[in-house]
Amino acid sequence: MFMVLLNKVIIFPCNNINKKIVPSIFSLLQIQNCVKSRYRYRTLCSVVLQPDRASTCSESVSKPLFEQHQHSGMDPSLYTAPPEVRGMTCLDKEVFSQTVIVPALRVPKEVLNKLVKSLKKVALQRPGIRRVVEVEGSDDDRLLLLDPASVSSPGSFSDAEAEALQSFGVPQELQRYELRLTYDNLKSEEVLRAVLPEGQDVTSGFSRVGHIAHMNLREHQLPYRNLIGQVIMDKNPGVTCVVNKTNTIDSAYRNFKMEVMAGEENMVAKVRENGVTYEFDFSRVYWNPRLSTEHERVVALLKRGDTVLDVFAGVGPFAIPAARRGCTVLANDLNPESHRWLQHNCKLNKVERKVTTFNLDGRAFIHGPLKQQLPVMMKGTASVHVVMNLPALALEFLDAFRGLLDQGLSCDVNLPQVHCYGFSKEDDPQKDVVERASASLGFSLEGLCSVHLVRNVAPNKEMMCVSFTIPKEVLFSRESTQTEAIEEPAPKRQRCEATTN
Repeated sequence: MFMVLLNKVIIFPCNNINKKIVPSIFSLLQIQNCVKSRYRYRTLCSVVLQPDRASTCSESVSKPLFEQHQHSGMDPSLYTAPPEVRGMTCLDKEVFSQTVIVPALRVPKEVLNKLVKSLKKVALQRPGIRRVVEVEGSDDDRLLLLDPASVSSPGSFSDAEAEALQSFGVPQELQRYELRLTYDNLKSEEVLRAVLPEGQDVTSGFSRVGHIAHMNLREHQLPYRNLIGQVIMDKNPGVTCVVNKTNTIDSAYRNFKMEVMAGEENMVAKVRENGVTYEFDFSRVYWNPRLSTEHERVVALLKRGDTVLDVFAGVGPFAIPAARRGCTVLANDLNPESHRWLQHNCKLNKVERKVTTFNLDGRAFIHGPLKQQLPVMMKGTASVHVVMNLPALALEFLDAFRGLLDQGLSCDVNLPQVHCYGFSKEDDPQKDVVERASASLGFSLEGLCSVHLVRNVAPNKEMMCVSFTIPKEVLFSRESTQTEAIEEPAPKRQRCEATTN
């Protein structure tokens, strides 16, 4: 038998403990403020009242059970996959089943809920696994299962956790518990790490677009793509289709080829972003769920009555929230499918009267509808915002604003604000995008703009947003670049349609 006194362990042979001295020992511990529960008192008394347990008492209490068996199958990583799953390309869920040993604490029912809160960082957390189980032959206690990756010995508890155990009178004595794990209890990373060849990257990350999980697999993972797809679908409720991108976004319409790895082939997704619902064919339009924060940031700059000119609108992630905010919106996209879903989403969100849509090349939109309506907008007091979210090319499109308007309109006008996106691989991406925007405009923006880091796209590749008011010297310049313009890649036959909804 052992007792904690002034942070020291005192071991008593169980057959030498007399029932009469137990209360005295307990009182002493109380005086030293080391025990505040009846649990240890009950443990002491049970030893005295049940002498038949004396032969095992000293070992089982003075040396915690978990510590005794550190080298007999208790793996701190909890799960070690059987070798036969390595290289599997067709998922066999039964092969993953395994019995493992996890540490556990025996806890009185009356303090269980409070203690679980204090030990939530080290308690076992597994899909489909209860972390509190019954103790055979006891109605008063329960076993709290712990994560072996966090707890390998009584000394693994933090000071706060040890204090909580002490305050509730629960000894730091770890017990062994046999836990049956199946495929359903494993995390996707564990399954894929067990299957893919050792030493190779394991990926379980994906972009979620409605019911679709979109992955970018590397070449060494392709032989396992169907299994990977099935695992992702199994482990993520609501995902019913998993796709892999098979090329980069290099088409005229900013979409990419993809293959279905698992699940249904329904590519029409329904997503909700910042309180707005969108529907679209993910295989035929561009949508990036990682840009939701950026959409929200820019829309927050707008006020009721402002005008928004969205040059590369896609299916409406800037245009529709802006319209819902009370802005008048002109939204354009070259992709006929994006244009169709843009119109659909305007109706879906009941803003079709606020949004005028166009299906033009970005430069044609600037030199056409934008140029026609900008003079009237600039005479008002409300702000005019131009959004150009085509980061691969948008900075080069800024030259379309050179000499866009007649010089006779240049007095006392409300100049539009531009939010233009670009990628940069330079060491100083902020300086890079400002220099490129300045070169395209033919006017230095140094000190006249703000630059926002949107996201890290890839190693050494950043997505940036440069915001500025178009200088009069640019907008009313004598110089025009219409004949030397860089255009969006486009098919030979363009469909140029302006539709007021």
